[in-house]
Amino acid sequence: MKNLFASACSALALVAATGAAVLPLAAHAAPEEVTYLLPAPPNSPAFAPWVLAQHKGYYADENLKVSFIVAKGGVDVAKQIGAGNAVIGGAIGDTPIVVRANGIPVKAIAVLGAGSVTMVAANPADGIKGLKDLKGKTVTVMSYTDTTYYAFLGSLKTAGLSKTDVQIQAAGPSGVWQLYTSGKSQAFAGVPDWVVNATDAGAKVELLDNGGFKSMAQAILASDDTIKKNPDLLKRLVRATLRGMQDIMKDPKAAADDYVAALPTYKGKEASIQATFEMYNKYVYANQKTLGQIDQARMEAVQKFYVSEGIVTKATPVNELFTNQFVGVAK
Repeated sequence: MKNLFASACSALALVAATGAAVLPLAAHAAPEEVTYLLPAPPNSPAFAPWVLAQHKGYYADENLKVSFIVAKGGVDVAKQIGAGNAVIGGAIGDTPIVVRANGIPVKAIAVLGAGSVTMVAANPADGIKGLKDLKGKTVTVMSYTDTTYYAFLGSLKTAGLSKTDVQIQAAGPSGVWQLYTSGKSQAFAGVPDWVVNATDAGAKVELLDNGGFKSMAQAILASDDTIKKNPDLLKRLVRATLRGMQDIMKDPKAAADDYVAALPTYKGKEASIQATFEMYNKYVYANQKTLGQIDQARMEAVQKFYVSEGIVTKATPVNELFTNQFVGVAK
């Protein structure tokens, strides 16, 4: 006891002499390792909030060591999380609608923006001025298991078209826009990154109106089991990721510079990255009252449309599709 008292006195003397703080032992705990599933490679600017959160130490601030693993689209992410192979992953907000109807127990726990991340782009020179003009045309998508594909089907339905009315090709995250720029497809459905990629490659690109189908932005997904058993971990992961998104919203140019510093393969392409971030700010991130918050009415509307058009076979109670318990939580 005497030795412990002496040690404590020595520590207090050190604080008084140097102004240093004595940190609690918990602060020195090893970072918690987390596997984070993404639906496509993280070097796509679509995942800039995650990359920035990693690069700028936002995950580290939450005492987390995050490793990104690539799955085969958003639906595959959900399946892996539901099977317990990862605690968290990314898709779009629509994904739980698609997978819970098939018994996969995952929820959206944050959505990165109030807009839709799925865009449909085409060249007016091919006679495409609206969704109905896609009939008989070749359209590229990332995969048949990515939720952007289902969102595209939803947009087609608003124009009275089905997937059999167009030639849909799954081309991977690069092939989506590369086939378009080479003239092998007349339109593509995907994220803003690919619109900028096609433009940079010299292709003429115009966005089509989505017909009023309110697909959702990128989302963070977790299983019912993790939500119940480890809510603190999810809160920290959501908070760090949203900080990365917030950086893009506040200053897309500075965020582009940071992004290129994190991924030096983009060196010299800062202007294109900034243009991509500005598209996200305009079309996806804007107008969200609380950062990360999921709109129940929108979730209900999207599900109603998916069910009515047979994209999913049955509706799921909306409270099983998402939770907002992890957003708007200050550290």
